Parts: sequence; structure tokens; C-alpha cells
Amino acid sequence: MRCLGQRIGRAALTAVLAASLVLAGWSALRIIRDPLLQPFADRTADEFVAALDRQLARTTTPDLVADRLRTLLAETPRNWIAIDAVTEIATDRAIVLPADLIAARQAAWDQDHGYLHSAGACVVCTLNAARCTIQLALICNTPVALTPIGDLIGIGRAGYAAASGTEVDRIDFALSAIGLGATLALAATGGTSLTLKAGASLLKLARKMRLLSPRLMALIADAAQRGIRWERAAQWDSLTDPARLLNVAAVAPVAAVASDLGRINHALDTTRTLHLMRYIDGPDDARHLADAAQVLGPRSVGMIEVLGKSRFLRAAVRWTDEALALVAGIVGLLVSLGMALASALQGLIARRLRRALRQPSR
Repeated sequence: MRCLGQRIGRAALTAVLAASLVLAGWSALRIIRDPLLQPFADRTADEFVAALDRQLARTTTPDLVADRLRTLLAETPRNWIAIDAVTEIATDRAIVLPADLIAARQAAWDQDHGYLHSAGACVVCTLNAARCTIQLALICNTPVALTPIGDLIGIGRAGYAAASGTEVDRIDFALSAIGLGATLALAATGGTSLTLKAGASLLKLARKMRLLSPRLMALIADAAQRGIRWERAAQWDSLTDPARLLNVAAVAPVAAVASDLGRINHALDTTRTLHLMRYIDGPDDARHLADAAQVLGPRSVGMIEVLGKSRFLRAAVRWTDEALALVAGIVGLLVSLGMALASALQGLIARRLRRALRQPSR
């Protein structure tokens, strides 16, 4: 009878623990699906900067900074925005760079910034943005056309192509329409029309310079496909009222990226913004980089170069209280389950030992 009671008790305990595990899994699923119960939440700007500073203090060593600089100096072409940003981090952290590295950096600077080299490169970059590589933009600080004129040309060119039956550059057209339609159709996406127009123009230039990541290109291509009313592209009023061309919900993710790029450009400058394009895969990346740029200024470039994108962006979010409570509950559940299994195993061993001791010796 006693053994039967113990078995029933253990079975009941196992059932309770299994039910608790199922409920914990259900709670985790709710957190994932319910927008009000997300496991992560954005840190405030001050919390974000504090987390970045902690990361930098914990991971930045003289060897890491020196290795990063050597890697950047060995690239062809060299990215002087990144080189200068990492050098500034070394200065801020009071890191003394090796003498040979300082000499190599100066020699590279002299080589890349010769007068004839820079003057010729800048002429090419200014006359034809499609031939303006990222290196030329970073060295020359080539002005970017952030006015609506380029957007008007883009929409007019696409309308003419549609009317004449030739191929339309849908991505260029979509970005032009977003830039011009910012005030009327996209105010709800956040940001001012000025930052949105500037960001859309930056996206157009970055696309011509092949600076956009594949994921961001896919996002823009999808918005161009679903977010433009193409049957109206050839109509004359598309120039005067581009907002009529837009399906606001479909283009909202791209508009959010453009608005945040405008914020980055305002906080930094055009060349640094173009440099940061490589780290943007979607709206979340753009938002976090814009938040960092507005608080940190140019230091944000050095931080992402030293820390890397993953650690940089992880500092922008924190665990929510609900997620922490769930994790604590799961840990407690697993500990209880382990103790129950250990107790069952101990009882099994004890019974076998007692049975062995009762058997008469032969």
C-alpha cells in the first residue's frame, strides 16, 4: 500500500510538472505573438548610450583597436571614414597606437589624398553619381542632391518610360514618389517631410553606388511592387500630386528607413551616413542607428566599427519584465523537475538496495 501511494504521488508530481511546462511554453508563445508582451523592448536613448559605453569599456583593448586599424588600412580602396572613426575611439580611450601603425596610417593618408588624385576623382564623382564609388564619396565629401528636383526628374522619367512602353526603373520611381509625397501621404510614418525627403534621396544615391544591403534592397523592391499605383504613373498629375501614386501601408517600412536616414544625415553628415548604409537591413536597424547618431554624433561610427553591428544593436534593446519573469519561472520549473527526477531515482536505488539486502546469502 505504501509503495502504491508513493507511486501515485510521484505520478501526480510528474503530471503537475508536465502541465506547468506546457503552460510555460504557452506563455512564451503569447509573448512572441502579442505585441504588448514582446520579450525585448527598446532602451531609451540614455540607456542605449550607457550600454554602448559599457560594451566599449569591456571589449575595447589596444590589440583590438590596432588590429582593426591594420585591417582597414589593408583594404582596397581604403575607407577613411572608418579609419578616422576607429582612430578617434583610440584617442577617447587613451589607447597608444604602435609607432609603425601610426607611420603606416600617415603614409596611406598621403597616398590617398594627393591633390591630383583627389581633384580628378571628385570631378568624376560630382558629374556622374553612378560612377561615384563609396571611396570617392568618402574622400571628397561629394554633395548629394537632397532637393526635390531629383525626385521630379525621377517621376518624370518613369512617366515618360511608361507612356512610351519602355522599361521603368521601379525602385527609382518609388523612392522619388516617397520623397515628393512625404508631406501629404506619409506624415503618419514618423519624421518630418524634410528628413524623409533627404533620406529617400540618400537611398537613391546609395542604390546607384551599390551601397544597399541585399535585405534592404529586397524591402525597397517589395515596396516598389506593391506600394505604387502604376496605372497612374504615366498621368501628368503624378508630378503635381505624387501622393496619389502611393499605397501608404505598403511603402511605410521604406519611408521609415528614409526618415531615419534623414535623421542620421542631420546628426552626422552625408559621407558618414553613406558609410553607415552597409549596416542597415531594415527599419529597426535604421531607427537604432539614428537614435545613436543623435546622441553620440560621430562617435557612433567609431563604436559600430569597433564593436561590430551585432553587439552595437544588441545594446539598443533590453529584456522586458514579462520575459524575465517567464525565464525565472522556467528555470524554477526545470529545477523542480530535476529534483523530482533525482528523488525518483534515489527511491529506485534505495528499493533495489533493500531488496538485495533481504535476499539470503548463498
